[in-house]
Amino acid sequence: MLGLGVNAHASVTLGLFGLPLVMPDIQRDFQVSLPVAAVIGNAPGIGILLALVAWGALADRRGERVALGAGVGLASLFLAAAAFAQAPWAVVALLALAGAAGSAAMVGGGRIVLRWFDPPERGVAMGLRQVSYTLGMAVAGFLLPAVSSAYGLSGVLLVCSGFCLVAAVLAGLLLAEPPRELAAASAPQAASPYRKSELWRVHGTSALHVVPQIAVSTYGVACLVGTYGWDKVHAGQLFGAAAIGGAVVRIAVGRWSDRTGLRMGPLRILTVTTAAVLALLVGAQAVSGMAAIAWAGPVTLALAAVMTVAGNGLAYLAAGELAGPGWAGRVLGTHNGVQNVVALVAAPLLGVLIAQTGFWAGFGVGLVLCLASLPVIPVGAERGQGRHDQDSS
Repeated sequence: MLGLGVNAHASVTLGLFGLPLVMPDIQRDFQVSLPVAAVIGNAPGIGILLALVAWGALADRRGERVALGAGVGLASLFLAAAAFAQAPWAVVALLALAGAAGSAAMVGGGRIVLRWFDPPERGVAMGLRQVSYTLGMAVAGFLLPAVSSAYGLSGVLLVCSGFCLVAAVLAGLLLAEPPRELAAASAPQAASPYRKSELWRVHGTSALHVVPQIAVSTYGVACLVGTYGWDKVHAGQLFGAAAIGGAVVRIAVGRWSDRTGLRMGPLRILTVTTAAVLALLVGAQAVSGMAAIAWAGPVTLALAAVMTVAGNGLAYLAAGELAGPGWAGRVLGTHNGVQNVVALVAAPLLGVLIAQTGFWAGFGVGLVLCLASLPVIPVGAERGQGRHDQDSS
């Protein structure tokens, strides 16, 4: 079941989050500025924002099979339609609809972890589930720039549509309900989990972490091409390799979390590490003209691509566990919805800032907000908890 959820999320990731990897082609094909190209490349986020909670409610009531099969299937249709659209506004509208449909996989995949796995196993399971994003981005990094060079943006969108179609068929045919004893443990709870301040803080932490992630994932390829003179295909491959590294790190982080029985403590350590990498990245941009250390920018970009996504699974899992299985779909939908609000606002604003000032400024904003998230992480709520308490429960 976890594999089906991973496959569905990885497949929609190509079309919903992989388009910034072909940002230079979006600019060229539509003859638009970098901020406008960022709006087109991130247009699926508009639909994701509007539909996440609704898909979560449907998954809570009807299960993951209905949500994933229908949503990912519709995403395939909208991506295919976008491949034949000519006007930028039509492409944005169709990509937004694809995002609205495909966001079902973002909610359903996380809900599978909460319903099929016990707490001591969820960190690794959620790490594997979160690998779906990095796996999708790895495939996108290696595949989409090459497809774009050969067949243009239409070819890219048709490839994304094909991946979604296969995933929708597999989810619709093979997803099942958990065994009776696990299903009983997932019975709905009456009280709203939003009475807990910790849940709001987890949402807030992830919202702040989105900005450095968007800065690196949306503008990283453009930075390599524009600042360091890389070929766009090789730049995409670097980010594809970084996505594979991110997948390994996410699984390792999940294992670490399960062994300690903590979610927020490890997240704080990861946040400090990410801030250090971003500081190096900003410094590398400031000295990008020095030939002797020209390698520093690409290396720190790759490290930042790994670290800015490393803690996502912990925050996502913490939100689901605080929600309880009966509310998981809606809370996970809200969690991702908050992230997408920030992403939609941040992507064009960062584009304007970068166009006027330089890539270092966009990455610098990500660094500042990463540091600002440290006091928001609800580490105190986990005091007294951990592996030994978990073992005795």
